[in-house]
Amino acid sequence: MSLLRRRLAKQSVNSRILFQILADRSFSTVKFPPGRRSTTEFDQLIYKAGSSGDFETVRRLLTSRVAHGCFNTSDTFKFLTNTASYSSALEDLRRVLPQIDGRFTRKNAYDILIARLCKLGRVEDALIVIGDMSSGRFSLTPSTFHPILCALARKNKIEEGWRVVESMRSNSIPVDITSYNYFLTSHCYDGDVEEASEVMRKIEKDGISPDARSYDALVLGVCRAGKVEAAMAMLRRMEEDGVNVLYSTHAHVIAGIVEEGYYALGVEFVLAYAGRDLRLDAESFGSLAGKLMKKKRFEEAKIVLKEMVMRGLRMGDDIEGIL
Repeated sequence: MSLLRRRLAKQSVNSRILFQILADRSFSTVKFPPGRRSTTEFDQLIYKAGSSGDFETVRRLLTSRVAHGCFNTSDTFKFLTNTASYSSALEDLRRVLPQIDGRFTRKNAYDILIARLCKLGRVEDALIVIGDMSSGRFSLTPSTFHPILCALARKNKIEEGWRVVESMRSNSIPVDITSYNYFLTSHCYDGDVEEASEVMRKIEKDGISPDARSYDALVLGVCRAGKVEAAMAMLRRMEEDGVNVLYSTHAHVIAGIVEEGYYALGVEFVLAYAGRDLRLDAESFGSLAGKLMKKKRFEEAKIVLKEMVMRGLRMGDDIEGIL
């Protein structure tokens, strides 16, 4: 038994020596730090390796970080920027990513790269990377497409977005509610209730249940369209149906009420929901007070601020001085 222990101990020592040799090989521009490693450390090491063009080290770091419980972040590919070296860096990443060990590790790296490309405004390149994943059968999922749909929706490139949706379907990737919500939010932000309704019909046709974000977008849309009464009715319906109401949904209604000049109704609205959720109270009362002051409706603002004092709600310095 003691002989077995000595053998295992020797193998363990040899493994550590081998790992150190691999880490210190001359082709690597990055030295692995001793001891436990953090997510930030890995991001910094990848930044250094990617910036120096050492993409074999980038690959090894991407492979080993997940084994250490350090998953990729939005900073993982920060070295990839809109500079003269962008094209060559992207090509090198496309070369080494398929060589990453581990199905989950490889997919996660691809997903983070696509998100980075979209942040840089390189949607076409993100779609090329999607093509790499498809041809390599590297586990395409709806979340892989989310950054692309989000980027296109924000730029109001709706038709291009729907073409991406068709691409998802052609790859047998289900279109989830998050994917639809990007279109819904884009239309509702513009107050285009008719187009938003069309998206809702597609959601229903696919047999998908709207979520809190879907309803939040719809409330925003009717408020932007000047239909505050409809927004308040929708909010009540959400509560009756047991839908989780986001804080932002209340904020949309408050903004719509004030914008339409229903100042007294705004006060009634926040009072009607007061006492249920302390954070909601702080945000709703504070938001209404600030908007009323911008409209120079100081009397209504004083009522709201007095309620905040009575309820022990914190108020900003910009609105406290009115009392």
